[in-house]
Amino acid sequence: MTGVAHCIILPSYNSGPALARTVEAINPSGVPVWVVIDASTDGSEHALGALGESVRVIQLTKNSGKGSAVLVGMHAALAAGYTHALVMDADGQHDVNSLLPFIRISLENPDAMILGVPIFGPEAPSERVNGRRIGNWFADFETHWLGVRDSLFGFRIYPIRPSVYILESIRSARRFDFDTELAVRLVWAGVRPINIETPVFYPHTDDGGVTHFRYLRDNLLLIWTHARLICGMVLRLPRLLRFRKEWA
Repeated sequence: MTGVAHCIILPSYNSGPALARTVEAINPSGVPVWVVIDASTDGSEHALGALGESVRVIQLTKNSGKGSAVLVGMHAALAAGYTHALVMDADGQHDVNSLLPFIRISLENPDAMILGVPIFGPEAPSERVNGRRIGNWFADFETHWLGVRDSLFGFRIYPIRPSVYILESIRSARRFDFDTELAVRLVWAGVRPINIETPVFYPHTDDGGVTHFRYLRDNLLLIWTHARLICGMVLRLPRLLRFRKEWA
């Protein structure tokens, strides 16, 4: 495989029936899917066998968090010759109709990362909509306002090689700090962000909606993440100022 090649990485932990529905919705796009089962206990992976050869399943024996699962998927995709990974959630929150438009933009800008910016529907929990504004401001500050419009949204295309290099060089970004920290550090490394708006849905629990975000635990993790990134930004300020001129 040569040139630019995209795959989809789908980390999943106890996603229930939503996992198979999400993969089934992705399949018509023709983009290969790598599902990383993060030691699920609900048997949700068993429904994937009948969904075609383009779906590859990696099963982890220990639950390690979203970032760790994505890193395992990136290693496998890189070894198979893929250069870019579209990472999305397995719970039906993300719009599969945005897959191919995102990939087209990535093909036109292979040195960039493509960051989804959520368009919230009326069903979106207000604490999700309002609470992330603080984190978004800090991510913008940590990148000197170079364009990380949403720090938490999980529908993104990452260039795999620099992402793996960054993740292997740190011990953090393994759980819900993954989306925030990787985006900021990729900007620090000179990967230009391109922001694209896309719908996000919050299925009701009766329809299989599931979340593993724990407000106290994971918000404390994000606070600690931003504190570290602010310190790191100070050392990289001259580089960020140069990027502002180059990317203007």
